[in-house]
Amino acid sequence: MMKVFLVDDEIAIRENLRNSFPWEEKGFQLVGEAPDGEMALPMIRDLHVDILLTDIRMPFMDGMKLCEEVQRSMPWMERIILSGYDDFEYARKAISLGVSEYLLKPVTARELEEVLNRARSKIEARRQERASLSALQTRVMNENQFLRGKLLESLFTEEGDPADDDAVLRQMRQLGVNLTAGCYAVLDISFSAEGDQRTACRTALTGLAEMSGGTVIVCSGAKGARALVLGDHPEDVEERAYSFANSSLQLPELEQEPHLLIAIGDTVTDFHDIRLSMRSARHLRHLKTADGPSPRAIAGYGRGAGAGDGAVARARLFLDERFSNPNLMLQDVAEEVHLSQSHLSTLFAQETGMTFTQYLTGLRISKAQELLETTDLRSFQIAEQVGYNDAHYFSYMFKRSTGLTPSEYRRGQRKESKENEPGQKKNEPFPS
Repeated sequence: MMKVFLVDDEIAIRENLRNSFPWEEKGFQLVGEAPDGEMALPMIRDLHVDILLTDIRMPFMDGMKLCEEVQRSMPWMERIILSGYDDFEYARKAISLGVSEYLLKPVTARELEEVLNRARSKIEARRQERASLSALQTRVMNENQFLRGKLLESLFTEEGDPADDDAVLRQMRQLGVNLTAGCYAVLDISFSAEGDQRTACRTALTGLAEMSGGTVIVCSGAKGARALVLGDHPEDVEERAYSFANSSLQLPELEQEPHLLIAIGDTVTDFHDIRLSMRSARHLRHLKTADGPSPRAIAGYGRGAGAGDGAVARARLFLDERFSNPNLMLQDVAEEVHLSQSHLSTLFAQETGMTFTQYLTGLRISKAQELLETTDLRSFQIAEQVGYNDAHYFSYMFKRSTGLTPSEYRRGQRKESKENEPGQKKNEPFPS
């Protein structure tokens, strides 16, 4: 039902039009009215009006000014002018403002119905045109997306001709995708979903890739999906690959996948070597799968096979030495072990069962417990020694971790030492 808004400073005119015309019966809804354009304008915006029926001469903001504002901000709205003045200049100006109908007062019900019907026809025609255009755009977009996917899949086949690859590069560029980059890595993404759920998972991964600004492109894969990651240098590709993999684990469509495995292949520098990255990713996936039903996991070679070997052990050793630095961050540790932050974060969580922050906090609290047991240092002094600049924040973190304030913990330990033999070894607060 078309929404109509009436603007006229003469209340008698508004009442007559409101009460004498069968709005609902004719398929229209009179959603509001106002005595001038200034009052009408915000109401028109809020009510999402389809047809504006307005007088010309009104105080504050006249009909011409109102039509001008509507033309500027709501050009889709049909405008019908009401006037008691048979003035050619008014009509000419109204036409310049996109007004297609001009009625002279007094208006009969028949005349009003005719112009409203013409306005409705124009609106419906525009809506149909927009719907057809939208459907066409959607079809073209889907066709292009399908073609992009098929072209990308051709780069992951076992055998390939460099000439064919160059043709793919040109065709993808014609479809708006630039595959020229300094480095590449392939992600082999496997999941067990079937049917509509598998389609939903692939669609979600494609949507995530579209947020990367063209640095990650997704297509279908034999076991789920595959993604091509582009970057300027190896570190760039590695960071993007692990970031995309980590984000994929959080997608609602993939959260229910119990055996989601994302294998990240070797980084290559030549477009024609993308298949080498694909093979290494697939080989890694096969190795992980051969170990048994895999949990949700990310595995990767990064900048070459074995790049992550021992990285977590080295990171933990670095943390043991530097935990007292209050400015210590994941970035510092990643640089020390020569991995990207995303890569180290993934490896760290998989090997320790904790995030970097959880591990560092546990380490600091453990050292604080030791100092509370073996020294008479004040709480603020212990806070500084274990990496906290703020003693209040240290107390908060200590209580959150142990359930006790530092002073309560110290009193409890001293009481316990009197009841038990000295030198009893305490259990470590987290796995070493």
